[in-house]
Amino acid sequence: MRILFQGDSITDCGRSRENNVNVGVGYPLMVKAELGFAEPEQHEFFNRGISGNRIVDVYARMKKDILNLRPDVMSLLIGVNDVWHELGEDPNGVDNDKFFKIYCMLIEEIKAALPDIKLMILEPFCLPGTATTATEEKWQGFSTEVPKRAAMAKKVAEKYGLTFIPLQAGFDALAEKAEPSYWLADGVHPTAMGHRYIMGEWMKAYKSL
Repeated sequence: MRILFQGDSITDCGRSRENNVNVGVGYPLMVKAELGFAEPEQHEFFNRGISGNRIVDVYARMKKDILNLRPDVMSLLIGVNDVWHELGEDPNGVDNDKFFKIYCMLIEEIKAALPDIKLMILEPFCLPGTATTATEEKWQGFSTEVPKRAAMAKKVAEKYGLTFIPLQAGFDALAEKAEPSYWLADGVHPTAMGHRYIMGEWMKAYKSL
C-alpha cells in the first residue's frame, strides 16, 4: 500500500528531496515507524509536504506530487499558511471562500484520476504563542482566521464523504496540561510531543478507513 503525506511545513519537517526513505522528523516518520513496525513490508511511505505551502500551492503541484505517485491512501494537512501569509507586510494569503473552492477542485480532480484512493483531511490548528513566537504578535488574526479554514476543511470532508481528523480541540486540551509552546513551539509548528499527538490521531483515523 502506498501512503502519501501531503501538506506544508508541519508535514515537510525536513524530509528529503532526494529520496523517499527520509520522510522528515515529524508525524509522517512516527506513522511510518508505527505502521511499518506493525505491518512489515506492507507499505510504501511518501512525504511531499512543502514548507510555506497554501492550498493553491498544493493544487498547482497536484500532478507531480499526488497523481503521479498513485497513492492508495493520502492525508492532507493544509490551511495555516493561507492565513499566515496574509498577516505579513506583503499579504499573499488565501481567503476562506477561495480556500474552500480550491480545496474542492483539488479533491474532485484527485478522485477523478484515482477513484479508489482513500483520503484523510487533517484540521489546521494553532495555539496562542508567547514572545518571539509566530502567533504572539498576530494572535487576533490567527485565532479568528485559522478556525475558519478548519471549518472549510471539515466542510470539504463532509461534502465528499472523506475522513476528517480534528486536531484543534485536542491541542487546546493539551495546552491545559502544559504551556502551548510545549506542544507547538511557535504556536504553529509542533514539537516532538505535538507530532506524537498528530500521529495518534492519524493512526486512529487510518484504522477506521
